[in-house]
Amino acid sequence: MKYGVHIALWMRSWQDDILPYLEEAARLGFDGCELSLLGMDEANVARLRGAATELGLELTCTTGLAAESDITSDSEVVREAGVHYLEWAIRTAAGLGSHLLTGVIYAPWGKRLMQERQLRWERSAEALKRVAPLARDLGVTLGVEAINRYETDLVTTAADAVRLADWVDEPNVGVLLDSYHLNIEEKSIGRALRDSASRLVHLHCVENDRGVPGSGHLPWGELFGALQEIGYDRWLTLELFVQADEAVSPDLAIWRDIEADPSEAARAGLAFLREQTL
Repeated sequence: MKYGVHIALWMRSWQDDILPYLEEAARLGFDGCELSLLGMDEANVARLRGAATELGLELTCTTGLAAESDITSDSEVVREAGVHYLEWAIRTAAGLGSHLLTGVIYAPWGKRLMQERQLRWERSAEALKRVAPLARDLGVTLGVEAINRYETDLVTTAADAVRLADWVDEPNVGVLLDSYHLNIEEKSIGRALRDSASRLVHLHCVENDRGVPGSGHLPWGELFGALQEIGYDRWLTLELFVQADEAVSPDLAIWRDIEADPSEAARAGLAFLREQTL
């Protein structure tokens, strides 16, 4: 098992210098860091890859689509822009040395239409199938993230994510599950994980309030029991959003500080993950 932390935990804006956060993660003992490609400056790719290597960290990447790069759009021009963005994201992830690019890569975050849902689903799958060979050639696995009903209408359950990955039907396309979203949408977190075993490539570990795992009411015994049952041995990544009134938090409705100190939250979260899995 590898233990990671999404640097959004510390970020004030997507334009922050990432290097100090990599250094802090290394100091705390993480195996790797997850970077959002939102706001990523291509000039920084080689610098960040080199810094991560020097610090002994592996990098994974997440991204999402904007309205102008919506691969489910009625507009062919917009869909093509989405494909081009995903190709850029794949090349950027590879440039950072990441073998994993996950997130809301199937539609713009926050889009809730429900109209023509099946057609939009098919457009999404077609676009992902187009970019999957590039990702494969660059050694990158794509992970479709299931998020909750308030953030999308397209992929809200583990079953949705698996269905989309199966539809794309490429060996390097799987699913990312997140305990925060699973807690909202699933009848049984354990069953969702077991049913996703063949496609599960990444897991975000976060408490029901997006804070430190183990500090709330999520059924962690059930979750870790399911991971052991399916033989999951990939990344466990803390994707914590705990700081209010920051540029990275309003869209996620972080209206109060969930944890007092980001670094202490990271330390406690890592200790919890190790305690449950070692």
